[in-house]
Amino acid sequence: MYAEAPSSNVKERLILAAEEVFADKGFKSATVREIVEKAGANIAAINYHFGDKEQLYIEACKHAHSCSVSKGPPPTWPAGTPPQQKLRDFITAMVRSMAVPASPVSIQLIMREMANPTEAAKQIVHDYIQPTAFALRDILREMFPTAEEHRLLMIGFSVIGQCLFYRQNRSVAGLIFGADTMDAIPVEQIAEHVVRFTLAAIGHGEPINASHLEAPL
Repeated sequence: MYAEAPSSNVKERLILAAEEVFADKGFKSATVREIVEKAGANIAAINYHFGDKEQLYIEACKHAHSCSVSKGPPPTWPAGTPPQQKLRDFITAMVRSMAVPASPVSIQLIMREMANPTEAAKQIVHDYIQPTAFALRDILREMFPTAEEHRLLMIGFSVIGQCLFYRQNRSVAGLIFGADTMDAIPVEQIAEHVVRFTLAAIGHGEPINASHLEAPL
């Protein structure tokens, strides 16, 4: 149980406790009583700060998402910037945002929510994920002006999937290859790798061959 703290911290304690309990048990199995006991609060505090269990869950998911990525300002470009450069900057910013240390609890809760989306996922997508996805789609549209929408979506999913792998699967990759091996890869090297593979795959960069793979990034 958390130590008692000034009432101004009750809301934060409830969110942290809820994040942990919801990540472990999911929304349906988690109980309000367990959350308030872990937070050192009372049930009335949930009603006061959040209204009900569902809204507390939404706020816990939002907090988990904010702890999983850094939210720096999105890249901006002067007029005339080539879309290839925009894509490079976009990927670099995304990889950096996912390189911040994240609590396993935060990642567990977000992955649980995204696997079975609720209103929490809808709000996170609307507020944070959708604007990023649309920005990537606009860059790809510049590169492929006549491509069908679903083609752009698939390219975008491939880009995001490469970046997400290093966040969501890092622990498993560490078990396979060793945590030291994964930790030794600099963030900038990961970003450059994703950029090169993506540009080569969509025909806007040099083909990847043996000499590229053996040369340092």
